[in-house]
Amino acid sequence: MPDDVAPMTARVRIAPRGRDGLPGLRVGLSLTLAWLGALVVLPLAALLARPWAEGIGSGLAAFGHMLHDGRMLAALRVSFVSALVAAAADLPPGVVIAWALARGDIPGRRVIDALIELPFALPTAVVGITMATLYGPHGWIGGPLARLGLKVAFTPAGIVVALMFVGLPFVVRTVAPVLRALPREAEEAARTLGATRAQVIARVIVPALYPALLTAFAMAFARGVGEYGSVIFIAGNQPYHTEIAPLLIVIRLQEYDTRGASLIGVVLVAVALASLGGIAWLRRRVARGGPGGGV
Repeated sequence: MPDDVAPMTARVRIAPRGRDGLPGLRVGLSLTLAWLGALVVLPLAALLARPWAEGIGSGLAAFGHMLHDGRMLAALRVSFVSALVAAAADLPPGVVIAWALARGDIPGRRVIDALIELPFALPTAVVGITMATLYGPHGWIGGPLARLGLKVAFTPAGIVVALMFVGLPFVVRTVAPVLRALPREAEEAARTLGATRAQVIARVIVPALYPALLTAFAMAFARGVGEYGSVIFIAGNQPYHTEIAPLLIVIRLQEYDTRGASLIGVVLVAVALASLGGIAWLRRRVARGGPGGGV
């Protein structure tokens, strides 16, 4: 080894094993954990602990009473079924819009891309009032539908329509980046082998979109379960029929029944977390090429 290289080699030292790989990593991680603890973990812990504040026996009695509360069970059913239907109904139009934005060269694409963000920017109460006006018996859309014998506003269908509006951006924003990153060589190879366009979509593109579709469905479903402002104006809020769980929480609080409100919140959080966990597990399984994955 040359003499002028040896001193430079000697000066090269390996960083201690416990030192951060990135500058400021420990500070950033500490701030992140503190933020999550203050804004996410602590509120959830307080919500979960509220039914048990007066003892385990009292908490079990409250949950037992909840199982016999028909109004509460009906509100939970309306919220979860409506969110489930709306999230599933958002997938086809969301994929079409994402395809047009990612692969198409349509006029006004930037305007459409900006309009997708509109549900994020509008206050939910404005969305609810607008939906109730449009789909009401005398609205621009509800009027013609009423003459055909179809009623949307103040029915479960109105809840689904409102949830579809707020959930559609999650589908578009989740699927569009995957379509942009999807290599077109596989599609061209399939066409070279004689596959039709429908076969290319069904056997090449859709399987590659499975994880993104599951993620989009989960996000739209989770948003729909807890949606309040955009639903109460178009739902009609009829107990046992169109009353949603978030509205019942507000009613329980107005009746000074904080335990009842907390129980509904616990159920919403538990079912939402279980649904997100299940869909995340299924997405990983599909991504690894499990049953039905095809990727």
